[in-house]
Amino acid sequence: MLDELVRFFVVLFVVVDPPSMAPLFATMTEGGSAAYRRRMALKSSVIAFAILVAFALGGGRFIAIMGISIDAFRIGGGLMLFLIALDMVFAREEKTTPAEKAETRRRADISVFPLAFPLIAGPGSIATVLLTFGAARPQPLLYGGLVLVIAAVVAASLLVMLAAPLVMRVLGVTGANVVSRVAGVVLAALAVQFVIDGLRGAFRLA
Repeated sequence: MLDELVRFFVVLFVVVDPPSMAPLFATMTEGGSAAYRRRMALKSSVIAFAILVAFALGGGRFIAIMGISIDAFRIGGGLMLFLIALDMVFAREEKTTPAEKAETRRRADISVFPLAFPLIAGPGSIATVLLTFGAARPQPLLYGGLVLVIAAVVAASLLVMLAAPLVMRVLGVTGANVVSRVAGVVLAALAVQFVIDGLRGAFRLA
């Protein structure tokens, strides 16, 4: 059982990739207060954990009833991520004051989309959870351990998001702008890969 838990942790950690959350979170919450950033980080983590646990315990049956495939999740999530990536890469100067920008950031609730889904609980992590729980032996102890692994990976993402402002302060304004653009390009590539994987799986099953 320990081997299964360790294997699941490694795979889920790689798929979610918590370290990559720092520049993305810093860019999306730029101009917001410390309280706003903490609220978005905590709220998105709780929602992502709830999504993953829900799919772990009953997601397989639900998507089967709805006629939705994991490949559809990959394609849909990839398209949504690509729109976010475009905004990050082609950021344009707006004729607003710093106070107005800060107010906009303060009011924007990004906890559900795109933080919880599809960045943390995205198509890849949902597929990983569905496949792992579908193949796991129906033992309460094992299921409990797998849920704890999900909690550990989400907690790692939370810690990275909370530390993101410090990381970006070290980089400075120019460094933050560079990281933001590069993160946008990487996010766009990840989005395209989601779509490619979804199309590949859909045509293979067709």
